Amino acid sequence: MPFTLPALNFAYDALEPHIDSRTMEIHHTKHHQAYITNLNNAISGTALENQTLDEIIKNMDMTNNAVRNNGGGHWNHSFFWEILQPENKGRLSGPLADAIDAAYGSKETFMEKFAAAAMTRFGSGWAWLCAHKDGHVEICSSANQDNPLMPGIGCGGTPIAGLDVWEHAYYLNYQNRRADYVASFWNVLNWNVVEEKYKAATK
Repeated sequence: MPFTLPALNFAYDALEPHIDSRTMEIHHTKHHQAYITNLNNAISGTALENQTLDEIIKNMDMTNNAVRNNGGGHWNHSFFWEILQPENKGRLSGPLADAIDAAYGSKETFMEKFAAAAMTRFGSGWAWLCAHKDGHVEICSSANQDNPLMPGIGCGGTPIAGLDVWEHAYYLNYQNRRADYVASFWNVLNWNVVEEKYKAATK
């Protein structure tokens, strides 16, 4: 079956003022939908038609730019919507908090390192927090629509949080103020979902 656009768990205006309604609507219905349409076209009539999105991403032929860019775009955005929620949805705690403290010393230092990964990603891309099977966590970034599950991207582990730093994710509201957009991310990150992803990645 062709891939389809996943529904959001919140209204387009639910993340305001941190992410504005117009950006969310365009991001979801235009940008994400375009990746899905292009991915479906790229895999039509090939063996990839019978694979799940995770299978496509983890076994990616990195020379196939149409599948790499659009498959990554679909996976990354589907993931991103899952971890966003209106304010006051959980807080960092439990084993994930312990893993972040072990890796970075404190939540505050972790947030600084994550922000740095987002800010120093030149051009378009993503910042990630990944969990490894042994429980340790790692921050990295990837270019364009690549992600850590793809072969040879680096960082490794399984993404449990991620931030889209393509300009289409923030430019209508923040213009060139990427730092303000990155800082606002913490207001709409659903730590409950991130913790569930951490548990799944380390079990």
